This record gives sequence, structure tokens and C-alpha cells, in this order.
Amino acid sequence: MEGVGQKRRPLVVMASAQAAARGRANPLGELTERVKSLEAGLRAWLAKQPAHVEAAVATAVGAVQGGALGGLMGTLSPDGGSPFPVPQPPPGADPNALASFKQAQALAGGPLVQARNFAVMTGANAGISCVMRRIRGVEDVQGSMAAAFGSGALFSIVSGMGSPNPVANAITTGVAFAVFQGGFYMIGQKFSQPPSEDIYYSRGRNMLKELGLQNYEKNFKRGLLTDQTLPLLNDSALRDVKIPPGPRLLILDHIQRDPEITKSK
Repeated sequence: MEGVGQKRRPLVVMASAQAAARGRANPLGELTERVKSLEAGLRAWLAKQPAHVEAAVATAVGAVQGGALGGLMGTLSPDGGSPFPVPQPPPGADPNALASFKQAQALAGGPLVQARNFAVMTGANAGISCVMRRIRGVEDVQGSMAAAFGSGALFSIVSGMGSPNPVANAITTGVAFAVFQGGFYMIGQKFSQPPSEDIYYSRGRNMLKELGLQNYEKNFKRGLLTDQTLPLLNDSALRDVKIPPGPRLLILDHIQRDPEITKSK
């Protein structure tokens, strides 16, 4: 027996070593989890801070991210600029045309120029979005458009330094940014919102989730068993929508015990 025990100990040690090696085999997954936990902790900390602190941190983080993205884009082409050539303005061009040329050259600049411009745009957008969310209490299209206007105006000022009429150019660029952002926001909201008929199944959905039967929500929708029909449900109706006997008994028992449902008969 002692020899058998001695033989088993190396096996146990080897198994433990293999398990530990498997735990260390995915460093990328561990890094991702750590980053997610840090982000969650940062968001929780920011939520407790005054508005100006959260706005400052959001602006700084957005500027760093935008600067890194702009610098990367500036290094993609062999000459460190845009892959598309930007023509030079003709002599004696209109001042407004010169401002447009300067902004185009800013987008086609080297890594440092693009890093600066993207840092201004993303930093301003993040900071203004944070302030608008604190003031209004929600994230809506008005806040998104205000942030886009601010980032566009600052981009125009930074990229068109030295051009005539900087205020007019900043307002025009800001309005263009706001219009595009508002349009994209509305399109995104339209496709991300749940179907309107889901509101008629909210009580039934909660009931099924509480019972662990959320997989049968589609059966309720196929049979048009809305929240108004819950007090009227019987075994025959649930059988018609192809719900098995066990879940049928649980659903009917829950309805009989729930005073909110029974009093609405």
C-alpha cells in the first residue's frame, strides 16, 4: 500500500503542475479581464466624482486615444502622410478656399499633425458628451450633436490656424459635424431599439424569466399571448402554443399565486 501511495504522489503533483500551466496558458485572456476590471473600477470612481473631474478625465482619455489613432493613420503611407495627394491652392485663391485647403492638408499631414487633430476632436467630443450627460441626465441626440459641434469647431480652429475668418469656419465645420452626428445617432437608435410589440409582453417575459422558462417567450409571441391575456390563460391555451406539460403547470401555478395578475381579471 505504501508503494502505491508513493506512485500516486508524483501523478498528483504532475496533474497540479499541468493545471497551473493551463491557467497560465492564456495571458491575453487574463490581460483582457484585468483591463475590463480596471475600466469598470474607473467608471465607478468617476460616477462618484464632481462633473468637472469626470469631464477632465474623459477629455484626457479621449485625447490620448485619438492622438494614438491619428499618429497611426499618419504612419500608414510610405511618406508619413495621406495616401491621396492634396493639391496646392492656386495663387490668389478665395480666403474660404484657402481655409478648406488648410483643413485638407491637416488631414493629409504627418503623424504629429494627425495625432494633434484627432486628439483635439476625440478629446473635445468625450469631454462635452460627459458634461451634457451630467446636465441632462441622459444620453440623447441633443447631447451627441452638441459634442460633435464642439469637436468640429475645435478641429477647424486647430487645423486652419492662420486662415481668415476662423470663427465663421469653426461654426460652419461644427454645424456640419453636428448634422452628420445627429443623423448617424438617429439611424443607430432606430435599428437598436427593440420592436414596439415587445412592450405588450413585458409582464409575461418577467414571469417566464422568474420561472427559468425564458426560452418559451417566443411561444407566447407566436400565440399572441400578451400581458392582457395572462389572467385568462389555461392549460388548453398553453398547449396550443406547444408548451410542454411541466412548464404549463409552473406557469398556471404562478398566475394563480400572483395577486397582480389575478386582480386584473
